Amino acid sequence: MTGTTPGGAPLFDAEPDAYLALHGALDEEVADALLDPRERAVRTRTREVVAEHVAPGAGARDRDHVFAHDSYQALARAGLAGLLVPEEYGGTADSTVAYAAAMEEITAGCPATSLVYMTQMHAAYPILHSGGPDLARQYVPGLVDGSRYGSLGVTEPGAGSDASALRTLAVAETDADGRTTGYAITGSKTFITTGDRSDVVVCFATVDPRAGRRGITAFVVDGDAPGLSRGAPMSKTGMHGSTTAELFLDRTPVPVSHRLGGEGEGWAIVVSSVTKSRISAAAQGVGLARGAYAHALAALHRVHGADLPPDVAFVLAELRGAILRGRLTLLGVAREVDRTGGATGGAIGLMKQTCTDIGWQVAVAATKVLGRVGDLSELGIERYLRDAKVTQIYDGTNEVQRLLIARDTAGRLKGALR
Repeated sequence: MTGTTPGGAPLFDAEPDAYLALHGALDEEVADALLDPRERAVRTRTREVVAEHVAPGAGARDRDHVFAHDSYQALARAGLAGLLVPEEYGGTADSTVAYAAAMEEITAGCPATSLVYMTQMHAAYPILHSGGPDLARQYVPGLVDGSRYGSLGVTEPGAGSDASALRTLAVAETDADGRTTGYAITGSKTFITTGDRSDVVVCFATVDPRAGRRGITAFVVDGDAPGLSRGAPMSKTGMHGSTTAELFLDRTPVPVSHRLGGEGEGWAIVVSSVTKSRISAAAQGVGLARGAYAHALAALHRVHGADLPPDVAFVLAELRGAILRGRLTLLGVAREVDRTGGATGGAIGLMKQTCTDIGWQVAVAATKVLGRVGDLSELGIERYLRDAKVTQIYDGTNEVQRLLIARDTAGRLKGALR
């Protein structure tokens, strides 16, 4: 490795061959056994693209707050942006396990790029799931090939984890015969990933505020639709290469053909989408942990060589074990989703909470084990620490996940204990 930072750590992530060598050494055979040949091939190809086009610019994207356009486009050009999308819409129809493995790889190289990447999938999935073939043909290929950016418009100033409390209102418009021809949507959305530049927004609104979940309905809103405006990108702790913004809708017109499913079916779409989004967040947690761990290893070996002090080696052993536990949990739940078409709320919650907590905990420990130089930006570890925090918050806070896990446990034990 030729380059060094002021802190003395090798710039392995700026050198594709060095990046591949280090991350290859961190693979675990017991986890690899859970991947079939196609899933391993997807992981290998993703890692190669990340090493060449994603990881080298990760530090600069974070420092300069540059949107991860180029790195996402590289993934799209390689055919990796539509892993869960049917071939007829430009995807490769791969397994959820393959998607999870790819997400981990992208996150290990650049967490912000992984957030842009997963948001494209999160916008495409409801259209595929509930929009019908015409709407899918209109919007999904562009989300896959990178010619369109998408957003998922769920969260509101007064409705975060409880999506049933949405107040954005969709008012039906009818023709002379009383048939619904479209809707006028009014309201606001906040903390919307890629919201400042999205060409398509999957927007959740209510057709009846008194109906709670039964009123929630989903719509596809064009990014240039009248009445749709955006706030400036928010200032954030981490994920600087991904933008987050508010959206404002003022009687924004949406044709009835852009409604996803029927009126009141939006809650089911939210629940279905949660499985994919929480797999994405869990994969980010594992990737964040591995990225922080890899940077710590590189820096420590630069200082100590192969013979690390016992106290340091013990910490790194703990971190390796934590990453493996997270990866096994991630792949196990993803395989269950592939096998059954879904997984219990308890399993999804356990996966999301466990893996994102591991991402945060490993990043903290990796920073700490380097002592006084651990927070130097040149080493790259503090970036993973900042990026990791939000994964415990979005896609359902980890406190909400613990509540879901507790409910699932109570349901399993009902009648078993007397």
